[in-house]
Formats: sequence, C-alpha cells, structure tokens
Amino acid sequence: MKRFIRIVIVVWLGVGAVALYHQDRIARLLAVNSLFDADRITHNFSNMDAAFLHEEVSRGDGPVSELPKGAPLRLTPEQQDWVEQADVTAIVVLQNGKLRHESYYRDTTAEDRRISWSVAKSFISVLMGIALDEGAIDSIDDPVTKYAPSLMDSAYAGASIEDVLLMSSGVTFDEDYLDPSSDINKMGRVLALGRSMDAFTADLTETFQPAGSAWQYVSIDTHVLGMVLRGATGKSIPVLLSEKVIAPLGLEASPYYVTDGYGTAFVLGGLNMRTRDYARFGQMVLQDGRYNGHQIVPAEWLRQSTMPLAKTKAGAIQYGYQWWIPADAQEGEFMARGIYGQYIYINRNTQTVIALNGAHRGFREEGVFDRNMAVLRQLATQ
Repeated sequence: MKRFIRIVIVVWLGVGAVALYHQDRIARLLAVNSLFDADRITHNFSNMDAAFLHEEVSRGDGPVSELPKGAPLRLTPEQQDWVEQADVTAIVVLQNGKLRHESYYRDTTAEDRRISWSVAKSFISVLMGIALDEGAIDSIDDPVTKYAPSLMDSAYAGASIEDVLLMSSGVTFDEDYLDPSSDINKMGRVLALGRSMDAFTADLTETFQPAGSAWQYVSIDTHVLGMVLRGATGKSIPVLLSEKVIAPLGLEASPYYVTDGYGTAFVLGGLNMRTRDYARFGQMVLQDGRYNGHQIVPAEWLRQSTMPLAKTKAGAIQYGYQWWIPADAQEGEFMARGIYGQYIYINRNTQTVIALNGAHRGFREEGVFDRNMAVLRQLATQ
C-alpha cells in the first residue's frame, strides 16, 4: 500500500511538473480561445503583450514629432450612433497635417497600444519598397524562394514577390475565423503554443490556382513577405521596421509585435501601436513617404503600391501591394484595413488621414463595411 501511495505521489508530481513547464503555453492557448469574447475583446485588443510572446519595435531616442492642433471637428449625432454600433474604440483625424479630432471609447485611452490586425500588412509593403530602393531585393519579379529558400518545397515554390504582394499566390489557405479547424485558426494555435510560423508556412503544399492568375486574400502571404525581407536584409522585422520607419517617424511610444516561439514577428497582423502613431504613419504615406524632413519611403513605390493592380472581381473592393482601394475610389483614396474595425484611411484630395480602432465582433455583417466607408468619407470632407 505504501508503495502504491509513493507511485501515486510520483505520478502527481510528474503531472504537476509538466503542467508547470507548459503553463505559459496553456495560458496563451486559453487567451486565443477567449480573445474575441464580448466581455473581453476591448481589453484584450489593448493588452496583447499580456497574453502573447512579443518583441518591442524601438522608437529610437529622437523627439516625439508634434501633431499641431487644427480646427476642431465634431461628430454629428448620426456619427455618434455609428461609433456605438461599430464598437469603435478610437478615432484620430488629421487634415493638412493637423490634429482635428481625437476621441476614445469603451474605457480605452490615448496611451493604449491597440492591435492592428491586417493594418500591419501595409507596414510590410512599406518595408518592401525600402528594401527594393536600397538594393537588398533586386526585383519584385524575383521568386520568393530566392530570399526564403526554406519555401522551395512548399506551395510558394512558383510564386514571385509581386504575386504575393498582390495576394495572388494561389496558395490554399482557409481564412474562416469562425471555423476552429480553418488554417487561420490553426495558425493562431501555432502562436499560442510557441511553435514556428516559418515551419507552418513551409508545410503549406496545396494550391488552388497557378501563382499570379487570380486574386484571393490569403493572410499567410504577408508572412512570406516577411520571410523574404528577413532573408534579403539579414535583420528581423522589428529591427528593420524600427530603423527604417518607426524611429524616423518620431512616435510617442515603441510599438511591439506579437511573435511566435522563435521570436519571429507575426507580421500579418501582430503590430500594436498607439492610435495617434498609426495616424503619424498614415500622414507619412499621404506625404509621399516624406516626414520630419526625411524621405522615409520612395514616393514612386507608394504611388504604385496604392494602385488597384490586383485581379479582383469587377465592382468589388480593389487591392494593391498590401493596400485596399474602395471599388468606387476617387483618385488618391486608399486604406490599410484590419478585422474588427481597424483602419488607416487616406484621402489625398482632402489631405486627410483617419486612424480608427475598433472591437466590432459583427465586422463581417452585410453593410458594415459600406457604412464604415460612408462615415470615413464624411469625416474626410466634413
């Protein structure tokens, strides 16, 4: 009997040791499962560093760039209704480089570093333009495997950098957020369990069409762009983004990326920044890549990136190099866009930048995007 008790104690100690060893993974997995719960989503989107592995993107030691005040822009009663219905958490409006409106909702503050989701993709587009300009990448016609050879036996073997920039890789990837077995949710578990995003990507082997033949939004394409940039420059994305973009912008606070277990940044949606700093990035893009007296991004690259180059369906929203263009866009109107209501909307005609954060669980419902666009356009011309 004593021997049996000793065996039970040893087993329980072993179980306890294993649980202790994996407690961080278990906590992250639980965080993934409750990330979008109605009573937690707003808090979670401001505190991703509390739940996931992450790495800071240094803002550098330069001064904070000023946002001079402009004439106040007040929301109409109808726009205030939209704020409630769209679960908006922050709005920052710049016009002609001046701060015309700033408001925060649902217990968020100006100091919150909010998750970007797919708004982060446009930051990778900017880095690609810089790498091309500096000669680290020869051409967007190059195959991605030239800079990311670990993808040689993957579904990306036949894709060029431009194919991937335009979301035309042809790679099979299920992006149904509501299906627990979808590829996008499997990817979430890769992050939660501290596994490798690079390995996950290299294991994708199926295509549904030849690369470059048609457009289909595939978020993992942006991770491939990150692999290309890392291979071409020999630097991590947080270091590269800090040196080339963030430090020159003079942000208020250092952003951070959610990472996998190998310290690789989750570049397709894991960037977290203050809303005013998202607006500063948008202002730099509006100004053809120039900010604080420095040409940060080549102007021609930004012009090309924000053109409707992808083979999207007629009458549907259009796509460039990791930037969105409305189906009925006026010239110079484009945006970075992320799930649950994240936007950096840019309108060159009215010289307006709008940084918008949200926690809208109904973001996919019919008519939601159209109403969001209507309000953004109202604010840009109000």
